[in-house]
Amino acid sequence: MTAVAESLALDTPGLVAHLRTAFEAGTTRPLTWRRHQLERMIALLEDNEADVLAALAADLGKPRAEGFITDIAFVSAEIKLMLKNLKKWNAPERVPTPLVTMPAKSKLMPEPLGVVLVIAPWNYPVQLLLVPAAGAIAAGNAVVMKPSEVSSATSALIARLVPQYLDRDAVAIVEGGVPETTALLDQRFDHIFYTGNGAVGRIVMTAAAKHLTPVTLELGGKSPVIVDESANIDVTARRIAWGKWLNAGQTCVAPDYILVHRSKKAELIDALGKALHNFYGPDPKTSDSYGRIVSSRHFDRLSAMLRNGSVVVGGETDAAQRYIAPTVLTDVAMDSALMSEEIFGPLLPIIETDNVDDAVRFINARPHPLALYVFAENRGVVNHVLTSTTSGGVTVNGTLLHLTSPHLPFGGIGESGMGGYHGKSGVRLFQHVKPVLMRGTKIDPSLAYPPYTEKKLKLFRKVL
Repeated sequence: MTAVAESLALDTPGLVAHLRTAFEAGTTRPLTWRRHQLERMIALLEDNEADVLAALAADLGKPRAEGFITDIAFVSAEIKLMLKNLKKWNAPERVPTPLVTMPAKSKLMPEPLGVVLVIAPWNYPVQLLLVPAAGAIAAGNAVVMKPSEVSSATSALIARLVPQYLDRDAVAIVEGGVPETTALLDQRFDHIFYTGNGAVGRIVMTAAAKHLTPVTLELGGKSPVIVDESANIDVTARRIAWGKWLNAGQTCVAPDYILVHRSKKAELIDALGKALHNFYGPDPKTSDSYGRIVSSRHFDRLSAMLRNGSVVVGGETDAAQRYIAPTVLTDVAMDSALMSEEIFGPLLPIIETDNVDDAVRFINARPHPLALYVFAENRGVVNHVLTSTTSGGVTVNGTLLHLTSPHLPFGGIGESGMGGYHGKSGVRLFQHVKPVLMRGTKIDPSLAYPPYTEKKLKLFRKVL
């Protein structure tokens, strides 16, 4: 770290001012600078893959393959797409020009916002820090990254590596907890990107309001699964089980509860049990493919939720290992924490419905979810769900996968968040698209100027 950057490490206002000076000096605007930073970000992951995977395992018990897929390969793929399209996504775009403005040309010019703050959560601590940061860099901004203190091993590793690989005058990382985050939120940024829960999202938005700073909030909520009577139950169970118990259920778009047609409930429970056995063996606790709860506090919260329903699959716990088995519950009380709070863990309630209309009414009576999943072979049922519900995103006959496409903006709506990113959307999010109209001076008809005569008015009526 440079002497200047090191002296600013504990001086939050000075750090932000230092980055703003670099931005205002034009450091981040050249595409060559942006390209180099993105390439260095990929190098950071490739050079330190073993250390990253070890940190993820220490924080979350994350299996190596899972860590590679979600927090290394995913990030690299996003950044490589940005590199491939960097020039095109940052180029001015010609747009039509109205007759009334002639002679003129019109274009849209993407320009960076300035200094961006990215606040990441602990559940995918590499992906959810570096992907938005990469978008901000590709857009031409200076960036402050704030990793979660809960995933402490990953936070410490990334904090050590970022100054080694990225431009320390324009990209910074700040570790710490609530005091450090509060100090950052006291500063003026040009955009704040926060991933986490709604309670903190409100704090972020309140702080941003002091400076009229735009925000992107990637929150969570209770993402429902509808299983229609026409669904292929074996395939449905496998895909739900994969999406739910990836990262031990600690995923913002994990299936939070299932609304199943009562004629398929018993079959689905049986199929979920078989899928879990195939994934993790007879005892998931001994499986190398199943993770752990991130902290004792979250373990205790989830253990208490286990008492809110009848366990039909799983239910085993081990506080010493922060282990909670993949668990399916029925007879869930609607006013319990299991149904009123985001679970964010490996507990999956199942609720019977008489038909898809019941399921739609159930969902629409609650805040808009971040994700919605519908399993049905009946296209009419799928279309009914798509047109009758509102959610951040949808995967049909699957879970989680809509967020993997860089061509589909990922984000929430209402209580589940605001703004979307990934791919081009993840670059454009951190830019102002400036409208520009350029007029020539060789022709300047007097018709456009006063005095306004009846003759001119008649002409205006024809051309306007």
